[in-house]
Amino acid sequence: MATGDEEFTASLALETRRLRAEFTELTRVSASFGRTITSAFAGAIIGGRKLSDVLRSLVASLSRQTLSAALRPLGNAIGGQLASLLSPGRIVPFAAGGIVRSPTLFGMGDGLGLMGERGAEAILPLARGPDGRLGVQSEGGAAVTVNVHISTPDVAGFERSRSQVSALLARAVQRGQRNL
Repeated sequence: MATGDEEFTASLALETRRLRAEFTELTRVSASFGRTITSAFAGAIIGGRKLSDVLRSLVASLSRQTLSAALRPLGNAIGGQLASLLSPGRIVPFAAGGIVRSPTLFGMGDGLGLMGERGAEAILPLARGPDGRLGVQSEGGAAVTVNVHISTPDVAGFERSRSQVSALLARAVQRGQRNL
């Protein structure tokens, strides 16, 4: 575990690298501004252009450069996020199913979807059954044995409730088939 001094040193080194990168970018933009101004006035002197045309061209060029410099961090951020989403280390296959434990974006035909936003969610592969319906397929389902015990004081009472017992068993079997 890092001590307070080690954490401070690492943080200072990171900020120093960031400051150097910003200074390098500022130097590049300043040089570009200087070249643009020099080129504009050289064009006015050598080419005999009107001062108003030169200034208009200069303002347009500087505006383009300023806008480009201002939008570069946004472009870099978006590009970095896209690259991190599409990088091979971040692709997790779920062909056999899986669990998503935190909010996760995923691509859909016409946009993005969000899963796991309220906690863990399961991903289940779908398959077509023999009847053509698409659903979750289960494998290795063992046969189920159902024992029914009926206690009655007399055979006549059982005879009278036979249709009732048959209907209850048929409904239980139907529910079991739906859950396959």
